[in-house]
Amino acid sequence: MNLNKAMIIGNLTRDPELRNTPNGNSVASFSVATNLIWKDQAGQRQERVEYHNVVAWRRLAEICGQYLHKGSKVYIEGRLQTRDWVGQDSVKRYRTEIVADNMIMLDRAGAGAAPMGGDEQPPAPNEEPVIDSSQAVGSDTDTDANPQEDEIKVENIPF
Repeated sequence: MNLNKAMIIGNLTRDPELRNTPNGNSVASFSVATNLIWKDQAGQRQERVEYHNVVAWRRLAEICGQYLHKGSKVYIEGRLQTRDWVGQDSVKRYRTEIVADNMIMLDRAGAGAAPMGGDEQPPAPNEEPVIDSSQAVGSDTDTDANPQEDEIKVENIPF
């Protein structure tokens, strides 16, 4: 049995870069920062930031390009993939990425959201957009929830 699964929650370090392949597939690439906080033996607070390269394809790429921006808090689920290539200096290079299968926007509606243009409609305030690579699904959130609360409660985890 094999398993290749990556799940992260963090903030975008830059706006997604949306491109199209020669055969017309959309691809978005962006970086997500996560951090680990702990206390060392002396009781001092320590923090380490990790940067993750993320790639999304097709419809998920278009959604990422449209709705995500630098600073957006997201949940990304996907698989790890390492690419290799030979650079212009003839040195073999490697890049490990998370190929996204699912994405959930975790920002509160209207909280630092990038301006939208045209006839685009923002998500309703009581909806948390849940995006996967094949479809967009909205799920109602608890309307009594404290909008200042960013904590995940154990009772809300489905397993």
